[in-house]
Amino acid sequence: MENKRINGNDLIALGYKENHAMGVALKINKKRLGFTREQMLVNFKNVLDNPELYLEDAIFKPLAEILLKIDTIEKETISLKEKPGTYAVYGEENIEEGAKKQMDVAMKLQVTVAGALMPDAHQGYGLPIGGVLATKNAVIPYGVGVDIGCRMALSVFDLPASYLEDHADKLKNILMEKTRFGAGHGYLKHERVDHEVLENALFETHDFIRPLKDKAWTQLGSSGGGNHFVEFGMIEFTKADDVLGVNKGKYLALLTHSGSRGLGATIAAHYTKLAKKLCKLPYEAQNLAYLDLNTAEGQEYWLAMNLAGDYASACHQVIHDKIKTALGVELLAKVENHHNFAWKEQFNGEEVIVHRKGATPASKDVMGIIPGSMATPGFLVRGKGEESAINSASHGAGRLMSRTQAIKTLSSTDLKAMLEDNGITLLGAGMDEAPMAYKDIHTVMAAQAGLVDTVATFSPKIVRMADDGSRED
Repeated sequence: MENKRINGNDLIALGYKENHAMGVALKINKKRLGFTREQMLVNFKNVLDNPELYLEDAIFKPLAEILLKIDTIEKETISLKEKPGTYAVYGEENIEEGAKKQMDVAMKLQVTVAGALMPDAHQGYGLPIGGVLATKNAVIPYGVGVDIGCRMALSVFDLPASYLEDHADKLKNILMEKTRFGAGHGYLKHERVDHEVLENALFETHDFIRPLKDKAWTQLGSSGGGNHFVEFGMIEFTKADDVLGVNKGKYLALLTHSGSRGLGATIAAHYTKLAKKLCKLPYEAQNLAYLDLNTAEGQEYWLAMNLAGDYASACHQVIHDKIKTALGVELLAKVENHHNFAWKEQFNGEEVIVHRKGATPASKDVMGIIPGSMATPGFLVRGKGEESAINSASHGAGRLMSRTQAIKTLSSTDLKAMLEDNGITLLGAGMDEAPMAYKDIHTVMAAQAGLVDTVATFSPKIVRMADDGSRED
């Protein structure tokens, strides 16, 4: 009991309210600073009762200050709707309560028009991963996410699937030579490639973006950490697809998942902080702080977000071009889609801002890619345009357990056996990305049968991921 973490319920029992003071107290508690749990609780109670006595205290001063001005803060706070609006939930039986509670809060925002929760949903920051939220003329940086424009890209080559076994060593070498992974990692000056995205005027005219150009150039064509990957696999079309121009058959394919790297993360951090400063929401909703698109700040973020999305796309293009050239083959088809983004769309006859944080666009006939894990299938899909889902679908299988839980509880022996059983070669990655840490992709796909049609199935065979413990996703 001595080291049990102090949580919000403990503070409520002392008399704290669910407001910003509670947030400050919990931050202080994370450090513990040599106090026992009981000593911390006594201190928290004393500061609550007599905050003026702690204004010079090195540890509790921030808490005392916010307690003394909490009434003023709450007067400036933008109120939430009394009750959350209704929203569609797909695969509800497999979605954790934390994700639903976050969605409930998002549905109370004054700017919210509609919402939906995808079957891969799990708890995140602000809007849950797998959350879709339509707002009126407002964009939520944390509703977009940290890895702005993170996306999937699939290249189908004019080679049979048998190429995977016949040239396995060549394919492994290509992945090792033509890709680079991990937070902060990039290319030296003599290794860099050029791309038109670097000519975007924002790199010259946008005060915040300008200093980020060199980092963007350094990381162009690289992949992040966490669940980002570059992999060769077999894609099977059980029937010809006239739209893509691909005949029935099994082909060699390349699938990639990554985002906007350091550029996007820096943009997200800056504008999330700015949104919180300008948009004072109640404590439970503070990570949903939004920017009005009629303001200069809102327009700045919108432009920066779109640049990050274009940059993420450019990274995938560079990777796919390098690998296609190394293979010396022709491209039969290429499909790309992004998540962690906000779009201007029509919904119920009005223009709204649709945030898809870990959700795939699935408007009528729109193509998308929904991966499983390093050892389970992914799916090339075509959207059905289901309005109750705000024209969306899942962006993957979704996490079943946290990274920390996966590392502590999953067995490397079990992972090795699973990879061998499925004929998969893994280059890099850690136990936090083991397939067992994810929901069953077939269950997820069944829960969204009304949202997308499956066009082809992708089976990963040679998978490369970050092996340095990076958590960029």
